[in-house]
Amino acid sequence: MSDVVVVDEASAELVRDAQSLIDESARTDGQSPLSEQGRLQLRGGRRAGVRHLLLRQDGELVGYAQLEDTDPVEPPTGEFAVHPSHRGRGYGRQLGQALLKESGKRLRVWAHGGHPAARHLAQVLGLSLFRELRQMRRPLSAGVDEAAAPELPEPVLPRGVTLRTFRPGEDDAAWLALNASSFAHHPEQGSLTQRDLDDRKAEPWFDPYGFFLAEREGALVGFHWTKVHSAEQLGEVYVLGVAPEAQGTGLGKALTAVGLRHLERDRGLPTAMLYVDADNFAAVSVYERLGFTTYETDLMYRTES
Repeated sequence: MSDVVVVDEASAELVRDAQSLIDESARTDGQSPLSEQGRLQLRGGRRAGVRHLLLRQDGELVGYAQLEDTDPVEPPTGEFAVHPSHRGRGYGRQLGQALLKESGKRLRVWAHGGHPAARHLAQVLGLSLFRELRQMRRPLSAGVDEAAAPELPEPVLPRGVTLRTFRPGEDDAAWLALNASSFAHHPEQGSLTQRDLDDRKAEPWFDPYGFFLAEREGALVGFHWTKVHSAEQLGEVYVLGVAPEAQGTGLGKALTAVGLRHLERDRGLPTAMLYVDADNFAAVSVYERLGFTTYETDLMYRTES
C-alpha cells in the first residue's frame, strides 16, 4: 500500500483529481464528503494552517484528506474521502491514521451523512462522537403539493429596523464584524475572513439580492444570507445572524421569513434547507415550528485528549 503524501498547497493536477474523487463520492453517497469550506480550501491556493493528504495507488488518486489547523484552542479539523471504486481496501483507515499523526493526535473529523462505515471507522481510530449537525428541510408552496407547505409567517421587523440587500465591497467589513459578534460561540462561522467572503462572492451561486441586511440607525443588526443550489432546485438558509444586542426581539424570526419568502416567491423553489446543531434546542424548535424536519445528519468525532 502506498504512503500518504502531505502537501501545503494543491497543484492544478491535484485539484482536478481530488474534485473528481469528491464528485464521484457525492454521486455514490448522496452528499459531498467535504464541506463547502473544505472544497473552497482545496482549490483556493495556499492557506496558512491547511494541509492536503494524498493517497495514490499506481498513479491514481484513491484517497484525499484535508486538515485545517487554524483554531487557537480547538484541535485541528479533518475531512477525507476514498474513491467509491477503491473502498474496502483499508484506504480510509490509512487516511484516518495519517490525519491523527499530522494533528499530533488532537483531531476533530467530520463524517458527512453519518454512514455506518464512517461510524465504524471512527471507532477503529479511537474517536468519540462530539457534535451532531442536522440538515433540515421544508417544502415551499412553489412545490408540486402546495398543501404540504406550511404557510410562511408575515415578517414583522422590530421597531426602528429597516431591511436592504448586501452591497459587495461596501458592506464587507461591517458584515464580517457582525458575523463575528453574532457567531462568537461558533468557531467555524464566526472566524470567517475577508478572503473567505471573497471566495464565496466569486462562486456562481452568489447573489447579493438574496443577501438581506437589517439595519437600525445605520448600523447592521442582523442578516439572512440565502443560497440557491440550482442543480437540485433547492434553496438554503445559508447563514442567519443577529447581533447580540438585537437578540430576543423577534428579528431572527422575521429575517428567516424574509429569506424563505424570497426563495419561494422570487426564485420559485420547491424546497428550503438549512443546517443547525442538534444541541441548539432553541433554534431547532424555531425551525420545527416553521415546518422544517430533519433530512440527514453530519457527525463530528474527536480524540479524547
